[in-house]
Amino acid sequence: MITFLVGLAILIIGGAVYGAFCEKVILPTDAKTPAIRLRDGVDFVPISKWKATLIELLNIAGTGPVLGPIQGILFGPIAFLTIPVGCVLGGALHDYMSGMISMRNDGEQMPSLIKRFLGNKTYLFYNIFVCLLLFLLGTVFIYTPGDLFVSQILQVDVSNLNSTLLAVYGVIFAYYLLATLLPIDKIIGKVYPIFGAILLLSAVGIFFGIFIQGYPLTEIWETSLLNSHPFGENFIPIFFVTVTCGIASGFHATQATIISRTVVNEHHGRMIFYNSMIAEGFIAMTWAAGTMGVLNLGIASAEDVQKAAVLIVGVVAKDLLGNIGGIIAVVSVIILGITSGDTALRSLRLIIAENLNINQQQKKNILMLALVIFLVVAGILFFAKTDAQGFAILWRYFAWANETTVAFAFAMISVFMIKNKIPYLMALIPGTFYMYIISSYILNAKIGFNLPWIVSYIGAAILCGVYVYGVRSFKK
Repeated sequence: MITFLVGLAILIIGGAVYGAFCEKVILPTDAKTPAIRLRDGVDFVPISKWKATLIELLNIAGTGPVLGPIQGILFGPIAFLTIPVGCVLGGALHDYMSGMISMRNDGEQMPSLIKRFLGNKTYLFYNIFVCLLLFLLGTVFIYTPGDLFVSQILQVDVSNLNSTLLAVYGVIFAYYLLATLLPIDKIIGKVYPIFGAILLLSAVGIFFGIFIQGYPLTEIWETSLLNSHPFGENFIPIFFVTVTCGIASGFHATQATIISRTVVNEHHGRMIFYNSMIAEGFIAMTWAAGTMGVLNLGIASAEDVQKAAVLIVGVVAKDLLGNIGGIIAVVSVIILGITSGDTALRSLRLIIAENLNINQQQKKNILMLALVIFLVVAGILFFAKTDAQGFAILWRYFAWANETTVAFAFAMISVFMIKNKIPYLMALIPGTFYMYIISSYILNAKIGFNLPWIVSYIGAAILCGVYVYGVRSFKK
């Protein structure tokens, strides 16, 4: 329990101290924000600070910060330290700076910011890449909440694409379509605060349940730091790809830039962007601890976690909170996925429209673009559900792509800092770290180049050198 509590202290105290430092570095002003200057009633819509914070939290907190830490805890209690340190120094900084830089540039979305600060060539590559990520993410956040609802709430088998699953997927698609088409304050702004309350109450319930029931949590000195995974997975880079959204996520930058169009005062940025990621870190920590508890008690096995992380959600929730409380917690996780999936597809619509110069003031244009997006997502979902390895392939590509966009975002943030004479190493260091993670992973992975680990590590180090050189070249 000590390691877990130390991790929470790092998250809360570190988040407060480093968050204040980040705010001092970016220096919020009283200038009119894009939400005020460019108000259009669709995407540029002023929203209060507390509501924008809850929307941001639900946007970024998909099933990633639940399913990722559930699998990541197989690496042992080191997760209780790497998650909070990563959130404070990496993920929260990434989200905060992305949102603030967007506000300083008329609410531009990530591809446009990449173009502005990293140039046309990087922009062209990133633009295609982030659209693929959002397609994959939109699919993941239909698949996982749909399967979780059917298996945990309806108690129906989800191993095959049956009529119940199709009906649930259809309902989620219908909601996504409405959320993608309507102004951000019509659905998202009205119902998200309610979802946010359920989400936070469930996480707090699981947190206290761990102490009330006395869950046995392994201490860091009781295990081998980097070699405790039951299936022999390498901590670097597999842990960081597995946990993905629970520490740092490129998807978050696409959400921060959406919310930047609703913020009414730059001084609200720290609460909305930075602190939302700290809250997500808390969610990740509680689910990781809950999973370690059921593993140590023998309620679930490492094989269960590896093969069916979605089902572990129900195991942890019902054991800690009882049947009714467990169902509420499961529903909150379902909401996590749905409330990230809808905004992922909204981001995709905005990015495509922005780059193809499609006027989003016309409802017909919004509808046609949304339908094209949904047809592609439906095709990916069909493959993932009907192929034996479909979801495994989908999740691996999604997780790696998610972390790859983190490296892009940190490069953009670093260049912004260089141009504005801000200490850029605070962004370049975590950016270089994630460059190492994504490079070593894809060089070794079977879905990548399938090279030996030693070759992959050396190749990743070389690519990190190229990354640092590329960012620092903007100092000239």
